[in-house]
Amino acid sequence: MAGPEQSQQQQQVEEKAEHIDDAEMALQGINMLLNNGFKESDELFRRYRGQSPLMSFGASFVSFLNAMMTFEEEKMQTACDDLRTTEKLCESDSAGVIETIRNKIKKSMDSQRSGVVVVDRLQRQIIVADCQVYLAVLSFVKQELSAYIKGGWILRKAWKMYNKCHSDISQLQDAYQRRSSGNQDSLSADNANHNTPVENGVTAEALDRLKGSVSFGYGLFHLCISMVPPHLLKIINLLGFPGDRLQGLSSLMYASESKDMKAPLATLALLWYHTVVLPFFALEGSDTHAGLLEAKAILQRKSVVYPNSSLFMFFKGRVQRLEVCNLSVMVSDRSVSKSILAADSLFVLRSMRNTQYQSNLAFRIMHNMRCAMKIKRKYRWVNRQTQESDNSVINEAISVFKSQIKVGPSYPCTVCFKASFPNQVRPCRRSNYVKNPHVVATCLTGKYVHVCDENCRNEQCKVPDERKREWICHTCHDHLKNGSMPALAVANKLDLADIPAELSD
Repeated sequence: MAGPEQSQQQQQVEEKAEHIDDAEMALQGINMLLNNGFKESDELFRRYRGQSPLMSFGASFVSFLNAMMTFEEEKMQTACDDLRTTEKLCESDSAGVIETIRNKIKKSMDSQRSGVVVVDRLQRQIIVADCQVYLAVLSFVKQELSAYIKGGWILRKAWKMYNKCHSDISQLQDAYQRRSSGNQDSLSADNANHNTPVENGVTAEALDRLKGSVSFGYGLFHLCISMVPPHLLKIINLLGFPGDRLQGLSSLMYASESKDMKAPLATLALLWYHTVVLPFFALEGSDTHAGLLEAKAILQRKSVVYPNSSLFMFFKGRVQRLEVCNLSVMVSDRSVSKSILAADSLFVLRSMRNTQYQSNLAFRIMHNMRCAMKIKRKYRWVNRQTQESDNSVINEAISVFKSQIKVGPSYPCTVCFKASFPNQVRPCRRSNYVKNPHVVATCLTGKYVHVCDENCRNEQCKVPDERKREWICHTCHDHLKNGSMPALAVANKLDLADIPAELSD
């Protein structure tokens, strides 16, 4: 009885998978990812990973992003495994050859099925190329020579697949346009809505989505390679990588307007080009406003779809920053122009005054009187005594400081012999230093401590009270407390530590 139940469950899963629009769901998952729903997007792709190669690629892409954001070795290995699993899933379509033979035999009977096979084959090839690009990026992150060579070889294979898929889809679109123009009189309302199947059952809507899917990688290749320095661009072109910037931008614009899951990624690539690449590399020369209008238009169109996206907020901040920089440049240019005009007018005014001073006696007398009054007011202001503000806190601090330094630095340290003020020393109690008795016995000299003798007993002792006790400075106290020799101790004889090798050169 278990056999029929398992077959019934499998049939239900297959029926459920058939009702799932994987392209629409993949786009929904990417939009969820960009709207800060990383966890929800990952759960969505993982849940339907086995339903279609497109959902499997979405799960692998989320894993790739997680690895690139954390750079953890475990997550990078997981991303590589997921991408290879998706690549094997797309390449192991063993039923594709059989279905192709069957469709050739039954071409007149089932053209719609053949169209589905064509779309699925192109979609799988594009996914394989995308997986190879991401695997190459993960190889480059390892920063090894062998990884660079392997990554370059993988990128070359990916570019060949992108180029072939782009050419095949363009030919299918041309065939559809020729057929549409030939049958224009017999087109119905469904034909106007791009729902009419072309040859082998491929619809125009599916072709547009596939063209947008392949245009992301195709355009990104063109755009990135076009930014390579000219002396290296020729070598890269010889290796089979083209670099047409206009072609890359047009492909990315086409991909951003499509309904494929990589449309939001193409939009981010365009924003990155207009807000980061153009200002940094100055590709448009002295035109500081290049790319700002395009970036603002893209952000305005996508603000409804991505209201809370942190990435779109970042690019919005980049646009505002570039606008502020351009405004500051304009303001500085105007300031320079005004300063030049002001300097010219000041020079003319001084020339006129000098001529009038030499020729007019009355003007000369008035000018000398004005100068004398200015000098008088200046020195009157300098000699004026300002009233001191009554600040009790400052006055109290000053009085405490004066009382501490009144007697002078008459408190010698028994370790380093440094004369200090009262707040810089403390009474030396030898019982506090027990960690290293040998160092303590060597450092505590007891010098400069006055001990009264018979002369002091016969006569009144005139030595100050602070000289009759043993004092130690705070620095030496901390060292002896820890059992170490102070660097400034007299017993140390300036035996300081060696200068580190990093600082000796």
